[in-house]
Amino acid sequence: GSQRDVVIDTGLGLRSLPDYLRDAGLLAPAEGAGPRPLLAVATHVHFDHSGGLQHFEEVAVHSAEAAALQRGDNYEAVTWLSDREVARPPRPGWSARQFRVPPVRPSRLLQEGDVISLGDRQLTVMHMPGHSRGSICLHDKDRKILFSGDVVYDGSMIDWLPYSRISDYVASCQRLMELVDRGLVEKVLPGHFNIFGAERLYWLASSYIAQAGFCHKISTCAMRSIASIALRVTNLRITSQ
Repeated sequence: GSQRDVVIDTGLGLRSLPDYLRDAGLLAPAEGAGPRPLLAVATHVHFDHSGGLQHFEEVAVHSAEAAALQRGDNYEAVTWLSDREVARPPRPGWSARQFRVPPVRPSRLLQEGDVISLGDRQLTVMHMPGHSRGSICLHDKDRKILFSGDVVYDGSMIDWLPYSRISDYVASCQRLMELVDRGLVEKVLPGHFNIFGAERLYWLASSYIAQAGFCHKISTCAMRSIASIALRVTNLRITSQ
């Protein structure tokens, strides 16, 4: 932006993302001044999106998940990391079993309809629960771009985590379809996998709604129970270390 920069999701945080951005020359200075203010926005608090928030001075998250972030709740952050997923450990002797999302105090709590102003562009907050209770999308209306986090990406949508809710996900998918019907989105930048367009967005959202029937709810309930137990055991082990 012309007045402020924003980072949408921050990864695991095994290394400092702000340091990388500065070293790579990606944080251009404001005209006649120092670097522009930098805001880190978490689309939700799951560990692979929020672990790096600790390295930022300004942090924004939806109010529904602010308390979990502030207390370092690795159950709600669904922290589950293995050594094979880490290409290069941050330091000698480090193990994925040591990883956890640290407590971070948000400097801004987001709600539906809030606008994050970067100067020459505006990002509108859309609360889209389902994957998690505080999941958001950021909508650049002028450019018709949707930063969708894990609300939707070109893959199977996950709705079986402890704070997932199928009925919320269906409602969020209906909103996504409405964005396409109204011609408000042409490009989706998701939290995982590839960028895609409006037609694919409509198909992904409508396909989820079509399969979210009784049988899906039963199988999802079973998966959620298993995931919940596994996460609680993992977090007990982390806490006792």
